[in-house]
Amino acid sequence: MKQLKLSLRNRIFISMILLVLGASILIAGVTVFQYKHESEEYHRERLERKEQAIRENIKFVLGNTTHIVTTENMPVILKERDKIYEMSQVHDMHLNIYNLNGKLLIKSNESFFRDTTNVQINSYILQELKKSRDKRFLRRSEVNGQKFQSSYSYITDNQFKPLAILYLPYLQDDKMLRKDLNDFLMKLGEVYLFMLVLAILLSYFLSKYITKSLKIVSEKIIETRLDKRNQKIQIDNASEEIYTLVAAYNSMIDELEESAVKLATGEREQAWREMAKQVAHEIKNPLTPMRLSVQSFQRNFDPQDPNIHKKVVEYTNTLIQQIDTMSAIASAFSNFAKMPAQQNEILNVPKIVKLALDIFNENYISFTSEKDEILAKFDRTQLIRVVTNLVKNATQALQDIENPRILVNVEDEGDMVSISVSDNGIGISAENTDKVFEPKFTTKSSGMGLGLAMVKNLVETYNGTITFASKRNKGTIFTVRFPK
Repeated sequence: MKQLKLSLRNRIFISMILLVLGASILIAGVTVFQYKHESEEYHRERLERKEQAIRENIKFVLGNTTHIVTTENMPVILKERDKIYEMSQVHDMHLNIYNLNGKLLIKSNESFFRDTTNVQINSYILQELKKSRDKRFLRRSEVNGQKFQSSYSYITDNQFKPLAILYLPYLQDDKMLRKDLNDFLMKLGEVYLFMLVLAILLSYFLSKYITKSLKIVSEKIIETRLDKRNQKIQIDNASEEIYTLVAAYNSMIDELEESAVKLATGEREQAWREMAKQVAHEIKNPLTPMRLSVQSFQRNFDPQDPNIHKKVVEYTNTLIQQIDTMSAIASAFSNFAKMPAQQNEILNVPKIVKLALDIFNENYISFTSEKDEILAKFDRTQLIRVVTNLVKNATQALQDIENPRILVNVEDEGDMVSISVSDNGIGISAENTDKVFEPKFTTKSSGMGLGLAMVKNLVETYNGTITFASKRNKGTIFTVRFPK
């Protein structure tokens, strides 16, 4: 599958949108992570404060009791005057007291979290509590979707001798914090939604502004042609990189024009040199028999010869024939070199084409037209020259062909008119297809080879085109199209 290629403008647009979305997702993620971290820290510190306060309260009770402070007397001491229940209400926490072996001695609420309060502390907890440096073990758990931080610590006497184990089940109530988080995320979402809309608009105009200069440069580069005058790029308020690119393009245009001028001059000079050679060669051909005729007449002239008048007539006929040949060569060259003037005459194309065919006597030339009237702007004389040249070339391609056929067809193609001349002649060889319209090219033994070049010149003057299709020994079709 072909890889999708995005334009620079679309890349800038998508990058800015993704940047805003990525920033919003990142900030939301960091916010949630920070909330969870701060929530854990808040509950941990709150539990430590409550635990410290309860321990101080228990220490005060133990210091003012009349009973002997022992592990076995802990329930009696803490139940005296309901001290354990008073501490639970003051600190808004439930507390359990276990002996050093983990067996429950007393708890502040018999009905509180029956499924979470065991009469015996797990041996793993007792071991971790003994190994801890600060003689305190914190256990996190979750019951029925509620999170707890359970704190285990030793209760000591005045000699810091462990008497019992204090267990505080602390419920992490995050409702208020979660509500604050949701409110913050909602406001953050609204802000980033507004920023996203703003970023879409900003990225659209910004990408359009950034790529505007590049688009102008690319359009100019696409329009650059060797055969026409190219305009330089003028851009204001562009970046330094764009100015450098524009300067390089304008410099290239200057060099291109210089190269085009040199190339055109060289091609014209070469073409005229070749043409001059061809004209000189064609003119020399009739000059040689003319010279020989004059020399022969000079040597053999005898006023007393009874056949003198007959010889003079033969001599003059020979000269006139050669002079006519040179005149035809000069006319052909003149017709090719002369640019036809556009007359913009409204013509009935089928009628003019049929008129042009009247000069041919060959019975194998046929004419067809889908309409009797197809109007177009073209010079009458020039259109006749186009048709006669194409038909003449077709007849010359039919020499030594059995059952020769030439079909001239006129068609209406909307805004264009099409004239096609097809034959079943010898066709055009592959090596000659690129030379057909060259001014000096011909495959015939005589002629200047200017016919098709002149037709192409005429048709293109009227903003038309001429094309051909050919198969060797099958035939050729020349098609001329020009606007109405």
